[in-house]
Amino acid sequence: MPTSNVYFTNLRANPKLNLLQKLNKLADTAGFGSIAFENKFTAIKIHFGEPGNMAFIRPNFAAEIVQKIKMAGGKPFLTDANTLYSGKRSNAVDHLKSATQNGFTEVVTGCPILIADGLKGTDQQEVEIDLPHCKTARIAATIAEADVIISMNHFKGHEMAGFGGALKNLGMGSASVGGKLILHSTSKPHIATQNCTGCNICVTHCAHDAIHLDAGHKAVIDYDTCVGCGQCIAVCQFDAAQVVWENASSFMNEKVAEYAMAVVKGKPSLHINFIMDVSPDCDCWNYNDFPLVPNIGMAASTDPVALDMACADLVKGAPLLPQAKLAKAMEVYHPSVGADKFRMAHPNADWLAGLKHAEKIGLGTTDYHLITI
Repeated sequence: MPTSNVYFTNLRANPKLNLLQKLNKLADTAGFGSIAFENKFTAIKIHFGEPGNMAFIRPNFAAEIVQKIKMAGGKPFLTDANTLYSGKRSNAVDHLKSATQNGFTEVVTGCPILIADGLKGTDQQEVEIDLPHCKTARIAATIAEADVIISMNHFKGHEMAGFGGALKNLGMGSASVGGKLILHSTSKPHIATQNCTGCNICVTHCAHDAIHLDAGHKAVIDYDTCVGCGQCIAVCQFDAAQVVWENASSFMNEKVAEYAMAVVKGKPSLHINFIMDVSPDCDCWNYNDFPLVPNIGMAASTDPVALDMACADLVKGAPLLPQAKLAKAMEVYHPSVGADKFRMAHPNADWLAGLKHAEKIGLGTTDYHLITI
């Protein structure tokens, strides 16, 4: 597969060229003008952010892309799919409230906000892909029915994927609740009973009634009921609910790549990564910790694989911030230029496995040419 172009702009601005104007120019340079938008339903796939988390992409950036699509004759809408875990985005009613709380409204962005898999996450289409892990993909119906896909991705760390970028936003983010179940199915947690205090918080927060306390007041998981969503891991304060790491990250990342393929299959697409507020963990948390590295910039490409690879390399090449949790945990600060910050933050998460698999199935290439504009 030939090398793909990835276009990059830093965050330097001046009175004649602000960040919204730079985003506009970036999109044009990366191939926006080659997409036929006239009368096309255009899904702008974005993460609206869990309330309490402030690292999500600002709605102003989305509004800039919306305006460009409308000027090109398209019919844009901002969209995301419901979460598998319980939280404030697990159904369309709460999801829309969360989006509104974070500033994603039609008044602000200039287009409708649609929850892609409906009220309870059951509105989906089975997209045939016939790939090694998934023969079909359960994609949220509104995204599956879109004519054009634009992904706007906050580039940051992730506990299971290593990092979240274009592939994660497209693959995991566009899956229906049933699709997310399949993507998580290799990562069902286990309980380290020596750490369990019987506090009952995992029982209370399990959306699938898969955890109960036994006679000894220790948490027990019913694996016939558990879907592997990881909610118990998120809420446990005693490191009792834990990820089973053997092959979990690589398999999930490979399946996410296959789902991303299903989303863009046969459709024009453009992908934009925002390498700013690079928090160590996902925007699905109700908080965001101090960034790992300084704000870097924005990058875009029609190839989501090359885009994620380039952004990972940009983060590698940036200095580790001394205030970051990772630096404090290491009890030493050094620039770490060239070091894999995501692997340092999440040693068991193999982000490269997803990119290599995406390359293998023909979604894109990890060989890129970075062009600064």
